[in-house]
Amino acid sequence: MDALELARWQFAITTVYHFLFVPITIGLSAVVAGYHTAWLRTGNTQHLRVAKFLGKLFTINFALGLVTGIVQEFQFGMNWSDYSRFVGDIFGAPLAIEALLAFFLESTFLGLWIFGWGRLPKKLHAATIWIVHIGTVLSAYFILAANSFMQNPVGYKYNPTTHRAELTDFVAVLTNKVQLVTFPHVIASSYMVGGAVVMGVMLWNLRKRTLAAEAIKGETLEGRSDGSTGATKLASTSDDLTMYRKGSRVGAIVLLVSSLFVVITGDLQGKVMTEVQPMKMAAAEALYETQEKDAPFSIFTVGTRDGKQEKFAVTVPNLLSFLATGDFHGKVEGINNLEESQKAKYSGNELTAADTYAPNIMWSYWSFRWMMGWGAISMLIACWVLWLTRKGRNATNRWMGPAALVGALSPVAAMSIGWIFTEIGRQPWIVNGLMTTKQGVSPSVTSGEVLTSMIVFTLLYGALAVVEVKLFMDYMKKGAEPVASDGEDLPGGHDDGHGSAGSDDDELAFAY
Repeated sequence: MDALELARWQFAITTVYHFLFVPITIGLSAVVAGYHTAWLRTGNTQHLRVAKFLGKLFTINFALGLVTGIVQEFQFGMNWSDYSRFVGDIFGAPLAIEALLAFFLESTFLGLWIFGWGRLPKKLHAATIWIVHIGTVLSAYFILAANSFMQNPVGYKYNPTTHRAELTDFVAVLTNKVQLVTFPHVIASSYMVGGAVVMGVMLWNLRKRTLAAEAIKGETLEGRSDGSTGATKLASTSDDLTMYRKGSRVGAIVLLVSSLFVVITGDLQGKVMTEVQPMKMAAAEALYETQEKDAPFSIFTVGTRDGKQEKFAVTVPNLLSFLATGDFHGKVEGINNLEESQKAKYSGNELTAADTYAPNIMWSYWSFRWMMGWGAISMLIACWVLWLTRKGRNATNRWMGPAALVGALSPVAAMSIGWIFTEIGRQPWIVNGLMTTKQGVSPSVTSGEVLTSMIVFTLLYGALAVVEVKLFMDYMKKGAEPVASDGEDLPGGHDDGHGSAGSDDDELAFAY
């Protein structure tokens, strides 16, 4: 592969990997803030335990997201210098604000929240985690503003002397029509991810404690455990069961409520996408010929090897017309017509000339459906969890374990695949209508240099993945540690699943 293909692969690998942490950070910070506030208002120590428990998982995720995000900045100068030179005047403003305002807001107040237990006034301390969440949302807004410019350039003028796009209206960049639908869609999706992670983590612990309670009952009935000791353990375990059951239900409810906003904002996003990037919508449906009206949406399609002819399809009549235009009888342009018009418009300019203006159709078509499919799976699991845990029921179903894993990961998969669709569907453009991806790559970088850095980053990210998963699983298995009503951790380590705590000599690590 040449330097262009390798640079694209490297950016895809590092970006998708980094983005795994972003929605978890946004969504989980909101849930932690909600639990902290609930404890402040009610004095219920179960809320406090959950807030501190999820806060540790959030901190692990935040740290890994920070490390992996730094690499993104370097790639703009290393592999995409011509692109950076072209849009630097525009990208500089939102990315600088994101770094200087939003990121420092997050990191500073996260430190205050972590080390503020028992040191800051309670209301001020609770405010710090809300500010952390606000920082994550602002960070997303400014980064999405930069990305939305790539999808729909606004607020600029092209300088033919310097061959650069120059910023003329920063407000227009921040209020880009793509930005105004993408931002709420991403935030709602992030809340969906946060709810799913909470649901999965709490459900796993609920299942674990349920099995532990059954074991204690069995030991007591068989006379292998002292009755008073067994009763004490059961009482402690019963409190934990209540906490984890309620937590799994809270996560499922957050997931389902957020998913409604995801559907609404996704519908709006599809209509704006059709307006500013009609080729992306046509590619998402593998629609080669223009449909003058009543365009169907294909749930599943089998076509020829080149993808240009349909052999078999399962379709929903008129749905594509509605998704694209808001009218069940609306017109949807096809790939062939759009290809002709874009070649006539762009082929005469060095920055915009391309062999084809259609993206990879197979990836566009299937990533669009995988995104919706994984989202739907997470919603079904959330409904199932709410049903199984209704009226105080505990996790006795043997499928609860797999449901916890799939339920937690499916919205993450949906968001990651959604971004893959967003970026693949924009091709061959790096900035829609202004610059092709081919023209954005660094002219002096060699394929060997890109390959070397890609291997290094991939190995580094692999090592970080091991660290992330190990830390996350370790603290998830420990569960919510006992706490005093004032927010301080009680001495003695963590609950072992049978309602008991460790000794006072246990080393307290990664505790705040």
